[in-house]
Amino acid sequence: MIVPSEKLAELEARYLRDAFSDLTYEEALERFAALWAEACALNPQMGKDWREDLEPDLAIARAVNGLPPDA
Repeated sequence: MIVPSEKLAELEARYLRDAFSDLTYEEALERFAALWAEACALNPQMGKDWREDLEPDLAIARAVNGLPPDA
């Protein structure tokens, strides 16, 4: 396994800030939807509704952050 250097971490952080800084929320959702459609095309056995697929992860995140299950 390669351990990233501090310079690489800084470069990646700067790239993420700059590359997507001009996206609106709607554009980000459109991009997510397109990526989700591509993922489903590559793996047809994946769930059709991304919310259902993410629900277990969200439940864990809520528990870890001390939020109620229905938050």
